[in-house]
Amino acid sequence: MKYLKKTDPQIFKAILGEAKRQDEKLELIASENFVSRAIIEAEASVMTNKYAEGYPGRRWYNGCQFIDIAENLAIERAKKLFGAEHVNVQPHSGSQANQAVYFSMLNVGDTVLAMDLRCGGHLTHGHALNFSGKHFNIIPYGVDRTTERLDYDEIRRLAKEARPKMILAGASAYPRIIDFRIFREICDEVGAFLLVDMAHIAGLIACGLHPDPVPEAEFVTTTTHKTLRGPRSGMILCKKQFAKKIDTEVFPGIQGGPLMHVIAAKAVCFKEALKPSFKKYQGQTIKNAKTLSGALSERGYRIVSGGTDNHLLLIDLSDKKITGKDASLMLDKVGIVANKNLIPFDKQNANLTSGLRLGTPALTTRGMKEKEMTDIAELIDIVLRKDTKGLDAVKKKVKRLTRRFPLYKDLMKDLERA
Repeated sequence: MKYLKKTDPQIFKAILGEAKRQDEKLELIASENFVSRAIIEAEASVMTNKYAEGYPGRRWYNGCQFIDIAENLAIERAKKLFGAEHVNVQPHSGSQANQAVYFSMLNVGDTVLAMDLRCGGHLTHGHALNFSGKHFNIIPYGVDRTTERLDYDEIRRLAKEARPKMILAGASAYPRIIDFRIFREICDEVGAFLLVDMAHIAGLIACGLHPDPVPEAEFVTTTTHKTLRGPRSGMILCKKQFAKKIDTEVFPGIQGGPLMHVIAAKAVCFKEALKPSFKKYQGQTIKNAKTLSGALSERGYRIVSGGTDNHLLLIDLSDKKITGKDASLMLDKVGIVANKNLIPFDKQNANLTSGLRLGTPALTTRGMKEKEMTDIAELIDIVLRKDTKGLDAVKKKVKRLTRRFPLYKDLMKDLERA
């Protein structure tokens, strides 16, 4: 990046700083991951220069022959990865993928049954300030107060009472298996169609380590980062009969020109995800989450729902006299990055929260396994117990861990050389 350093040293310095931050800290944010250098190179390519409104073979602009190759590869690889009938790889994000489904199938004011944000749902599942909450009648469902797991009988009751046009399954902070077959049955009983937002668990689903929503749902949306370990972007999978509606809603409905450098990077991501090593990685991600959950539980932390089945876990800090916000700030100071999060039936507001969300995709990408998760649980405990005497030791142990499992080793050398 010597040209960037010469042309804009301030931006170069910011990029170098971010690279070092990622390399020197333990990344436990469940929605973040580290992409391969191949994905970085694809996303930083000359494809960023090209406008390509429309779809392969049907572009508004000329000169798209190589752009079409990249998008077709992304589509075909995604179809193979998830067994989907139709795929649209143009959404810029998971939120826009959800928006396209809402607007292609619903009228303003239609009723949608979706997961309560306080129980693990996402902004696009009905937040009052989001397009979903502004334009649609959202009926929220949550989890059982005792088990903190989805209560399918209650969801069925709400569906029969509200008669929604769409039911949305999926979450951003739910650590347990989701039974999409039951959601399908409920949809059939009330005449609703099913949208599954699999953004967090897409990588697990691709490897058969979580029940598959594709056969059950008319529409499945996802981000392409998180467990899928690709660029930050979105995608829609749907049944063939809805292909035209979805494509038209993405373009020209809610987007103009697709970001072709990002789509090229998605194609690389899907190729990587089709390799046998990717399944091994996802299996280790789950093992790491279970180990981290168990190690924290042994140290006296209550884990929401009693554990995890996937890549994330939620710690209830309400009995520790500390908020999720304060916990995340304290951890960041010693090099452990996590995020505050509401827990089911939280008495704190969303700015403070009683919970801390932890995820293992990024640490697993670095090569860490169960032993490291146990060590990290001990470090988290020292920090959250406010053991000020132990903080310097925690910082040193974090540095030792990150040096043992370096990130972007060659890229860091290139950056420092520049």
